[in-house]
Amino acid sequence: MSLLVPGILRVPTRGHGDNCFLVTDEDGLTLVDVGWKSAPAAIRQAVEASGRSLADVKRIVITHAHPDHVRGLAELVARTAAEVLVHELDAPWLAAGRVPRAGRSGTFGRTIDRLPLLHWDPVTATRTVADGARIGPLRVIHTPGHSPGHIVLLHEPSRALLVGDAVFNRGGLSSGHDALAADPGVRDASYVRIPRDVAAVGFAHGVPLIGEESAAGLAAWLDR
Repeated sequence: MSLLVPGILRVPTRGHGDNCFLVTDEDGLTLVDVGWKSAPAAIRQAVEASGRSLADVKRIVITHAHPDHVRGLAELVARTAAEVLVHELDAPWLAAGRVPRAGRSGTFGRTIDRLPLLHWDPVTATRTVADGARIGPLRVIHTPGHSPGHIVLLHEPSRALLVGDAVFNRGGLSSGHDALAADPGVRDASYVRIPRDVAAVGFAHGVPLIGEESAAGLAAWLDR
């Protein structure tokens, strides 16, 4: 794990490519995304290494209901009794345990979603969130397209941005595969909603960007 900014830890959950984030709040920890089925072990180790316990995880915020973000969710909820928050448009997917056929724009995406590996134990959200909602120090920004309810989260005390799958940083910034998005056109149009004046960017997939140069790089890519 590593410090993204004061108050946010980046936790790699699968090698060095997939990440979730632990955010310090007044009453404990907020976890942003989970990961694949094996992710809870890495999350527990990170929580304990920070001097906390899983009981300190009070909330789990899901940026979107895709398997690589939620397959470990049911286990972690059972271990922590944390409340689960997701955008209202992705809540039905979370409760269904899979991405619906209409949730992918391409044949490849619809084909792989048939595989049991990409299904998960259904989870009913404790509550849903909408654009502009506050979750402790985090502000919700609705950025639909990758999924209908995809959100990014701005950590207002530090101006750090957790972008989920709105942007990837694997060998450079990218939008990811269009076939895996619900609507690539809507996704690209949502980039106007993403703040540019940020101090750090945490990606669900890829290494973070930190400092003014990183913010400038993100803004240049979003505005290309």
